[in-house]
Amino acid sequence: MKKRKELKYVTEIKFKVSEGKFKKILDQHEKAFILILKEIQAFREEMREYRQTMSSLMHTDIKQERNVENLRIRVETLETKIK
Repeated sequence: MKKRKELKYVTEIKFKVSEGKFKKILDQHEKAFILILKEIQAFREEMREYRQTMSSLMHTDIKQERNVENLRIRVETLETKIK
């Protein structure tokens, strides 16, 4: 009972809001929090996909750099053989 009176005090006296109106406000906040959570989850999923894409691009880039370096070495070797 004491908690109920404290809640009533907080909602009705301090904020001058009836208990029904307070519940309505809480419902609106709950809906807002759910939307925020969904946005955070979508953002997190996008970032995960972005990191995966960047990781594969980095691996491809490193592989291509290695191939170019190998070709450069082969060309240098051929050039020395010609001279």
